[in-house]
Formats: sequence, C-alpha cells, structure tokens
Amino acid sequence: MNNKKHTIDVDFFRQLDRFTFMVRKKVSTAYAGSRRSIHSGRGLDTVGYREYNQGDELKSIDWKAYARSEKLYVRQFEEDKSLTTHILLDASNSMDYASEDTTKFEYATMLAAGFAYLVTKDNDKFAISTFAENVDITKPRRGRKYLLRAIERLETAKAGGKTAIDECTILYGKAIKSRSLIIIISDFLDDFTAIESAINRFSYHDLILVQVLDRTESALTIHGHSRLVDLESGVKLDTYISEDLKTEYQEKLTSHINQIKDNCGKVGAEFYTFTSDIPIFDAFLNTISRRRW
Repeated sequence: MNNKKHTIDVDFFRQLDRFTFMVRKKVSTAYAGSRRSIHSGRGLDTVGYREYNQGDELKSIDWKAYARSEKLYVRQFEEDKSLTTHILLDASNSMDYASEDTTKFEYATMLAAGFAYLVTKDNDKFAISTFAENVDITKPRRGRKYLLRAIERLETAKAGGKTAIDECTILYGKAIKSRSLIIIISDFLDDFTAIESAINRFSYHDLILVQVLDRTESALTIHGHSRLVDLESGVKLDTYISEDLKTEYQEKLTSHINQIKDNCGKVGAEFYTFTSDIPIFDAFLNTISRRRW
C-alpha cells in the first residue's frame, strides 16, 4: 500500500471549462437528465412549434398561429431537469501500481475529480464513492464547497484490499434512488463474469466505464527473468518473460477488454481505456468529444 498523500492537480479544470458535459438521454420520459430537453407546455424558453395532438394541454396552443394558418400548433419549450451522477472509484490494491511517477489510483482520482467538476458546473448532484472488498458510499450533494471537500477526501484516500466489483455494485445499487449517470473508474482486471454482472446491474442507467491501466500493463515491456507480484493476493511468481509469453499476454488482455467493450455495447453503455501516462486533459477530451451528440 502506498501511504503517501497525493495531490490532485486541478489545473486541467480551466481547460475543461471550454467544454460541456453532454449526457445522452434514455428513451424513457422518466429519465432525469440535467441537459436541456424539449417538451410541450410550460418551460424556460420557446424553441419551436409542432402540430397539436390529442391529449396536449389546451393552454399550450398558440392561438395566433391558429389565426394565421387555421391549424392548431403547440409551443415547445426547453426544460431543465436535474441529474445525479454517481462516480464509483476502484481503490483496490491493484490500482496502487505505477511503473513511473503516477499510480493508476492517483490518475483515477484525477478523473473522478474532473467528472465531478463538470457535473458541478451544471449545479447537479454527484457522489464519489470508493470500493475494493467493500464500498464506501457517500451521499450525493451539489455545490463547489462539496466538490472541494470531495477532492480533499480523495487526496487522503489510500488504495488497499481486493476487488469485489460485483458485491460492491449490488450494495451501491440499493443506494441509487432514480435513474442516474453512473461512472465506474477501475483497471477492470477482474473476472469478466463479475464485471459483466456489474454492467448489467447498472444498464438501466446512463453508464460509463473508464479503464485505467499502467503503460506496462497495456503493453508488456519487460523481458527475461522477472518476478511478478499480484498486488491483491501478494502471490509472487518467478518466471521468464519470452516474446511468446508477451504475445499470449497481449492476446488475453485484448480479449478481456473486447469482452467488456462488447457487453457495454449490448446495454448502451460507454467504455474508454486510458493509460496513466496520457495527459489527464487528453483523456477528458476523448471522452467529452465522443459524448457530444
């Protein structure tokens, strides 16, 4: 376990100010999304008209338009809705790995802080909860003061314990009161069955999975006689890393990632993979640009 306190560099927040975090809406009208949605009836601003349908409110009819065209039209408005964002941050031992200066957990905390900042810009509620063998559930709130407290808490958070994503998402799911945006940040180096269960469990929501890997995990760079240590179990393995072994490792990792990606695609979730040496703003730029429908 890495016991040092880490500092979250929030300079990239200024760069994020140039972008808007667009949240894709679900088909159901019961889904609450914080971005603008178009409805008939009262709202903030008139954005257009459509022909009257049986069941529309009579007060929404534009009688001036009727006088000109002798057809019934109703006004459409932009209406604000609130959204709660739940950020689940993997704090297991495997996230405490770094081949250079930044551990996967430190990188993941910056991602979590960045997502929370974008949500705060829209004055929506968010919660950042950490999980490993158990989940530390925090209550969603809104506001810059809450954001600052969340960042301070992340700076003192430590990675430790084994990953139990299936069990933790079961517990966390009970705390979610309405359809929400759920962001899970993890290395996802867990049994695929457990990951699949977590994805399916949250498929009712707008779901984003962000995988954080170290560069040496993404592309095995070591060669020759090596000692490998499982950070979660502590098991050590002395082995020889040959080119054939590296090829086999790469195939298995690619297959694992593709399984996650395919499962996300089936339920309409999004999946992103970043290595901890990528500039944090570049990671956000990739995520935000792909969500601007």
